[in-house]
Amino acid sequence: MTDLIDILANPAFWVAVLRIATPLILGTLGVLLCERAGVLNLGIEGIMVAGAFAGWLAVFGGAPLWAGVAVAALTGAVFGLLHALLTVGLALSQHVSGLGITLLATALSYYGYRVSFPKVSTPPTITPFAEMGWLPLPILSQQTAMTLLALLAVPVLAYVLFKTPLGLALRMVGENPQAAEGQGVSVARVRTGAIVAGSALMGVAGSFLTLSAFNAFFFNMVNGRGWICVALVVFASWRPGKALLGALLFAFFDALQLRLQQAGDAALPYQLYLMLPYLLSIVALILVARKASYPQALMKPYRKGER
Repeated sequence: MTDLIDILANPAFWVAVLRIATPLILGTLGVLLCERAGVLNLGIEGIMVAGAFAGWLAVFGGAPLWAGVAVAALTGAVFGLLHALLTVGLALSQHVSGLGITLLATALSYYGYRVSFPKVSTPPTITPFAEMGWLPLPILSQQTAMTLLALLAVPVLAYVLFKTPLGLALRMVGENPQAAEGQGVSVARVRTGAIVAGSALMGVAGSFLTLSAFNAFFFNMVNGRGWICVALVVFASWRPGKALLGALLFAFFDALQLRLQQAGDAALPYQLYLMLPYLLSIVALILVARKASYPQALMKPYRKGER
């Protein structure tokens, strides 16, 4: 109990929580945007890998850090466009298409790394984003600008979704595409735009790992964060504000298990600590998801003129 109090009282713990939450915030917002338009995007895991690699490779080649973020966003948007072509244009299975995107993006990224660095035993490094020491809040001053970007993206997306005609159209095609079509809204165009924009956010989420959290690209660095984001959208009931809370909650458990491993009883297997954030997140998901109101047209293909 004393160890737990010491951990929670240490500002470094909360700095770690926000750092761990950053890619989850961006990725969850990306999934949320797609699903609000009625399309499940299981390609997030691969898109995050591709964004991490493309952004890092651009910076390694001499591009500025923000240009690397833009390259990651563009990479995610390209894979999102492919997913939209398959699921919106051809009305194929969203599950199969998403998993195919994950496999394709991951394989292309690893292949690109091997081709670019065929004789390298240790990953080459770059100079990542620096901490924002000029901010007055200690927890934020030890973060990078990408964390600030993730935090600002939450109210921006909430405003767009619930306060603008574009957001209304996007939510309408996710709830009742027939009614949206009757109001002159192009369901295919809105869904495609949402998938591309959401996938761009996923690419940026991946780039945080290589341009901010670390300074290199290595295999398996995404490590299931994409799948966590898919679950967090359900936890958040498809609302950006709750998505932020969900990402912070999972990050809290993840940071806590790392500290408990360091301070805990060596007789306990480390797998028990690794399981902790997932177990507690599943419990929280079960408690919240029962009351979640999902978009009614989610995962339902739509063809113009059909009733």
